[in-house]
Amino acid sequence: METIGAALRWGVERRLEFIDFRLFWEGHVNRGDLMEAFGVSVNQASTDLNRYIAMAPDNMAYDKSSRTYIRSSSFAPRFLEPDASLYLSKLRSVADGIVDSADTWIGKFPSFDCAPTPARGVDAKTLRSMVAAMRRSEAIEIKYQSMSRPEPAWRWVAPHAIGFDGYRWHARALCLNDSSFKDFLFSRILETRNTKPSSTRAEADADWNEELTLEIGPHPELSEAQQKVVELDYGMRGGRAEIRVRKALLYYALKRLGLDTDPSARRPQDQQIVLLNSDAVLPVAGNRAQ
Repeated sequence: METIGAALRWGVERRLEFIDFRLFWEGHVNRGDLMEAFGVSVNQASTDLNRYIAMAPDNMAYDKSSRTYIRSSSFAPRFLEPDASLYLSKLRSVADGIVDSADTWIGKFPSFDCAPTPARGVDAKTLRSMVAAMRRSEAIEIKYQSMSRPEPAWRWVAPHAIGFDGYRWHARALCLNDSSFKDFLFSRILETRNTKPSSTRAEADADWNEELTLEIGPHPELSEAQQKVVELDYGMRGGRAEIRVRKALLYYALKRLGLDTDPSARRPQDQQIVLLNSDAVLPVAGNRAQ
């Protein structure tokens, strides 16, 4: 996986990764799988499978009855690192309608679904204009509907990054009206118009560049058995886990994890984790979208 790919053309490397993917997750692969996923010919698919066998001879064996290659007991991926989070994200992307199932490399999907998330009205042209302003280090004039004003208003902002709060996408930008860095939700940008050069630098956004560590642990009022379950859920070691977060995204991270309120406000079974370093973290958790 380290240097093998460097000597292969990108297309060939991707098809070898696909073979690894199918063998690891589904236990089998054949020429038809490659032809369907990449639109290659029968000869090309056969060449790719033979190349894979030459480079990883102990990874699969041909089963004549099913006319497919079967994962061997000594299988070890050569061209990709299996990632459970990536596999699950593919399922979520399909459920949300973001990715077509044919583009996931998954041959046979398990039965799955996701709790629905309300669609956010982000306009493609608005997003394109904001991204272009970031690339060119420009300020852009936006018509923005904030929560603090009854009517939308035009303002100049100098965006430098894009952030996701767990539910919504926003632009991290310097608001030229009051010379402070803020979060502007893309769904609240109604229009964009003029641009102009900007000397704003991302390095000047201290909250974006500073990272904090959230130390979390099981709720102390859970039973010992329940605490062990929570430790497994969050990958804790020794009763704690650390989560790195940008200071600019701290408010959203705490809210999403349910750590923005006093642990006693909810039942331990509902608020299963607590913030162990609240004295260091909570005093700086004030930023939110405009």
